[in-house]
Amino acid sequence: MRWRRRTSERVEPIADAAGGSRDGQLDFGLKDGDRSVPAQRKNKAGTRKRARRAPRSASRRSPIRRFVRGLAYWAAVMVIIVTGSVGGLVAYYGSKLPPPSQWTVPARPANVRILAANGELISNRGDTAGASLTLDQMPPYLPEAVIAIEDRRFYWHFGIDPIGLARALFVDIRAGRVVEGGSTITQQLAKNLFLTPQRTLERKIQEVILAEWLELRLSKKQILELYLNRVYLGGGAYGVDAAAHRYFGKSARDLTLAEAATIAGLLKAPSTYSPITHPAAAEARAHVVLTAMADAGFITARQASLAMSSPVKAVKDVAGGSGRYVADWVMDILPRYVGVLSQDIIVDTSIDMRLQTAAAKAVKDTLDQQGAKYGVGQGALVAIDPSGAVKALVGGRDYATSPFNRAVDGHRQPGSAFKPFVYLTALESGMVPETVRVDQPVSIAGWQPENYTRAYRGPVTLTTALALSLNSVSVQLTAEVGPQAVAATAHRLGITSPLMATPSIALGTSVVSPLELTAAYVPFSNGGRGIIPHVIRRITTVDGNVLYQRTGSGPGQVIAPIYVGMMNAMMEQTLTIGTGRRAAIDGWPAGGKTGTSQDYRDAWFIGYTADLTAGVWFGNDDNSPTKRDTGGNLPAIAWHQFMSEAVNGLAVADLPGNYRIRGAENWPPPGAVAAIGEDQPMVVAPGAPGFQRPFQPLGGFLRRLFGG
Repeated sequence: MRWRRRTSERVEPIADAAGGSRDGQLDFGLKDGDRSVPAQRKNKAGTRKRARRAPRSASRRSPIRRFVRGLAYWAAVMVIIVTGSVGGLVAYYGSKLPPPSQWTVPARPANVRILAANGELISNRGDTAGASLTLDQMPPYLPEAVIAIEDRRFYWHFGIDPIGLARALFVDIRAGRVVEGGSTITQQLAKNLFLTPQRTLERKIQEVILAEWLELRLSKKQILELYLNRVYLGGGAYGVDAAAHRYFGKSARDLTLAEAATIAGLLKAPSTYSPITHPAAAEARAHVVLTAMADAGFITARQASLAMSSPVKAVKDVAGGSGRYVADWVMDILPRYVGVLSQDIIVDTSIDMRLQTAAAKAVKDTLDQQGAKYGVGQGALVAIDPSGAVKALVGGRDYATSPFNRAVDGHRQPGSAFKPFVYLTALESGMVPETVRVDQPVSIAGWQPENYTRAYRGPVTLTTALALSLNSVSVQLTAEVGPQAVAATAHRLGITSPLMATPSIALGTSVVSPLELTAAYVPFSNGGRGIIPHVIRRITTVDGNVLYQRTGSGPGQVIAPIYVGMMNAMMEQTLTIGTGRRAAIDGWPAGGKTGTSQDYRDAWFIGYTADLTAGVWFGNDDNSPTKRDTGGNLPAIAWHQFMSEAVNGLAVADLPGNYRIRGAENWPPPGAVAAIGEDQPMVVAPGAPGFQRPFQPLGGFLRRLFGG
């Protein structure tokens, strides 16, 4: 057969003379020589010899090879099944996530930097609680420490580390429990940004999906920066800068190698490796981090050794942790001033760190020394200057164990600490400190209140009745002026809680907070001007733009000067001859009032000098009775300790007003017994102003002593 030369037209093949029929038809039939099998060879004798059959293949003859082929087949089947199952799970749980078009990296929450009056940092707050730093702003060994201990192949993998997962699986199987998670930094970031901390299969698969998305959208540098600025590191610190301030009192920019290793060590378990609460464990963990850094080539063995020998000193929290009560209060009221935060801000407060430290120490020392004796578990202290600026605020014994702010949010019965509002109302109705009322049993519509001592002294002046906290006289005065008038006076001076205008208001049965009760005493110290207690002075952005600046001075005059003088003259006697003697400060004019609620559940002392007003409360969170603690005991002791420090270095100043109790110049006389408390009688010489015959069983001894 031959072919014509290719042309532009299709040409059919034709047969030549040797291969076709004469009539031009092709013949495709088999001929004699056309055989489908090899021709048989002939032997020398000329006979045909059978062709040798081809050997069977090795696979048909070898069982091992058949097994290998079967194994490979079923392995391929299993891979297909597993891949399909995993793909199905990923698709199923991935479908529960929002559409990828809606995925965005959440904006970094605003940071709130809360400063004391002198510029000292009290706390960083907000969901990040620290400044946002770039990698270039951090010392290089800080991110290196994190990579070395958390994700050594961070720059190699694509969001998931197969080697790390295999190692973690091996360790977990050998331990028989979950010891390592195998999560990469990208996975941890995905969890922190988008997911809950639940340890479920669904959350883990979603974490992987989101980690891959992050790797597609962001560079490794961006992922690492986000992680370091958002990760939780214990103690309320989110991000390495917040942790640096929390544990070392400095910016993350200034961390040493040893400090950076300590912070990286917190990632495993922040509470377990806190350098404040568990310094030995934190040091051991930091050594593990430094060793990992050397193994990874980030630092030399010598650098690791030097860092291990460098002392790491964690700083205690501001004012023993009490500064966080202030920060909580600031964060609670901040929305009233700036609304929703969209940028980092700085809040300047009125807090005096010297006084804050002294206040926290006074509460803690008093509870440590005598709390168990009196069955008292908690305390609170508030100090306010004459303008209404809060200078110190302690909401409890220890913030770490109980962050509830009893100074602001605790509402308890003030007991006799409410009586100054009764007596002020009486003075404003025309009475004077020398006005006499009879201390005797009282019955009002079936209600029969008793004195603390269940004894009565007969005719007494208002000054004596207030100093000795006589319940019967307070109830009589309330009945004379009216409960509504007493409630109005209290509200006018600064009480903001609702008050029940009933006869029992005389004994402080309506609940109030230490903050508002202390604020209501400030007009006695500043000449009668009402105040609004405040802690925020100014709010600015980090670039200095002022968002809020405090102005104004409060509601103005709420007590006439003449009554301010009378009340101060009366309440000075509480510290001189009354129930608050333990609070007295040598050489300093001061006034105040004790308070004890029913069944000894609450004990108060609210007192003031011309420079500062402070209120102290002690009791139990479950409202259980104490072991007969009174306002003249623990509260007066703590108030004395705090105010002694507060007035240190100040010039002595008289209380406002020049009213003097008539006849009190030489009272009590020299040699008279004057040990006083809510559980002790007052004893002065017969004939002196305010003298009352002592009650039994001391009567016989005192009659012989004084000849009466």
